[in-house]
Amino acid sequence: MGTVVISADAELGWGFHDLRDRPEERLANARDGWRWFAELCEQYQIPTTWAVVGHLLCDDCDGRHTDHPTPDGWFDHERGPDAMPRSLRFADGLVDDIVESTVDHDIGLHTFSHVLFDDPTTTREVARAEVGRALDAARARGLDPTSFVFPRNRIDHREVLASYGIESYRGTGPGIRGPGRTLRKLAVATVARSDPRIVTPYVDDAGLVNVPASLFLFSFEGAARATVAPVFGDPVLRHAKRGIDAAAAADGVFHMWLHPNNIVTDRDARRIECVFEYLDRRRNESAVRVRTMDEVAAETRAEHKATGISPD
Repeated sequence: MGTVVISADAELGWGFHDLRDRPEERLANARDGWRWFAELCEQYQIPTTWAVVGHLLCDDCDGRHTDHPTPDGWFDHERGPDAMPRSLRFADGLVDDIVESTVDHDIGLHTFSHVLFDDPTTTREVARAEVGRALDAARARGLDPTSFVFPRNRIDHREVLASYGIESYRGTGPGIRGPGRTLRKLAVATVARSDPRIVTPYVDDAGLVNVPASLFLFSFEGAARATVAPVFGDPVLRHAKRGIDAAAAADGVFHMWLHPNNIVTDRDARRIECVFEYLDRRRNESAVRVRTMDEVAAETRAEHKATGISPD
């Protein structure tokens, strides 16, 4: 029996504060998308790894963070004419609702302020501050996170995570890159057959468990989605169902992920609801199990300890 993992990058406004052009519709809907997704998890009893930006766990701040070793200007968006509203800077109850849920969610981290770990300005000192402060904010609320998602999946400074007791992270997933990317994505969405990516979590050279991603649930959007879906159906939903079936037939992991703020329209919501409906049915058939990243990490470590070998 295989395993399905779902992880959610919970960041509200922090995922966009460094961008010149911000997706205003997603920002305006960020809290509603978070609540709706949490309610869907509750409805279907689907445990999820919520990778939360640490600043969201704070009750308040001065908007400056002058003792944080990030480059000058990193926190400018917290004040001034272009400041994020409080509703996008602090969770204000959203994380509490997840903790108090009847579902046994995994509360992980997504750094303190969404610093990109592979950026040249992200020194070891900055990485330590991002992990350490996020942990401090979480522990002040009685949480002890061990799962981690790198902002924009830009992986670096893994040794810093290990030094702070983080156990696992989401590894990079498949992507279509290079010349002809748009045409090849269209081909996969319409006529080409793309096998679902069933992954094998493993203990890496930093001593962390890498739980690689399989599918980003909003990887085919915009005009292409509007053109393809009426004729061929939703390609992401189709791929998600095939991945769940593949996990049911194999001893591996199918790891889907999203940002709650991806859920903006009724069409977006219906996609995720259809994924959950199908996953719930396959789970009830005892064909597949649903686990969080921390559960998968614990199982992977136990296997690693028993065999002494880390699969590649």
